[in-house]
Amino acid sequence: MTTGIPPVEIERPDAAGRFIFVCEHASNAFPARWGDLGLGPEARGAHIAWDPGALGLARALAGALDGPLVAATASRLIYDLNRPPHAPGAMPARSETYDIPGNAAITTEDRLARTEALYLPFHEALGGLIAQRLARGLAPVLVTVHSFTPVWFGQPRAVELGVIHDADPRLAQALVAEARGALTLDTRLNEPYSAADGVTHTLARHATPMALPHAMIELRNDLIATQAQQADIAAQLAPCLIAALARIETREAA
Repeated sequence: MTTGIPPVEIERPDAAGRFIFVCEHASNAFPARWGDLGLGPEARGAHIAWDPGALGLARALAGALDGPLVAATASRLIYDLNRPPHAPGAMPARSETYDIPGNAAITTEDRLARTEALYLPFHEALGGLIAQRLARGLAPVLVTVHSFTPVWFGQPRAVELGVIHDADPRLAQALVAEARGALTLDTRLNEPYSAADGVTHTLARHATPMALPHAMIELRNDLIATQAQQADIAAQLAPCLIAALARIETREAA
């Protein structure tokens, strides 16, 4: 049985740039196979169901840097593609202040079905794209793109741009340094999340084993609510990414 939509979309697969952009929480679509998980329209449109603005930002960055984009097509509540299959957060029964009825008593069979329908194709596609580009000598750089809510459990967040890393901090540290020098955004390393929170699964699976430079970008979603805002932030971030990569590669060559 299919989901009715492809489990992953790859845009610009033959782009010549080195950066690969990934948006695991791109969509708040609820394919008919799983229904609405017992959620009303308000919850399905909220940040618990996806990362608002992240897909537009990722597309704008991919366009600016001539890179491919790998994006999810279903809500993170059906399967959070940035979590491994055994993680409770992969198919959460509760997200922030919301209960997710359709995940409350999920069976082993349903967990397996969602894993096979969504998680495996997504990560196989991303892994295949990386392998192809390695074979072509493109030396990939993996960047995942996310957004976060300005208020979490009632507490305002001052951070505007977070840059997170898995095992290798080089690109993230360099990107923070570049962003702080060029942008007016409150930019912080490993905020509002870090690898300790289990948010770097995609990087840990695809970048760390191959020693690929990597970073996870988190934008506060009120700053990328419109297409114009997404384009503006991307135009500011793209040169920072180029400079950050040059910074670490120049240091290594010295």
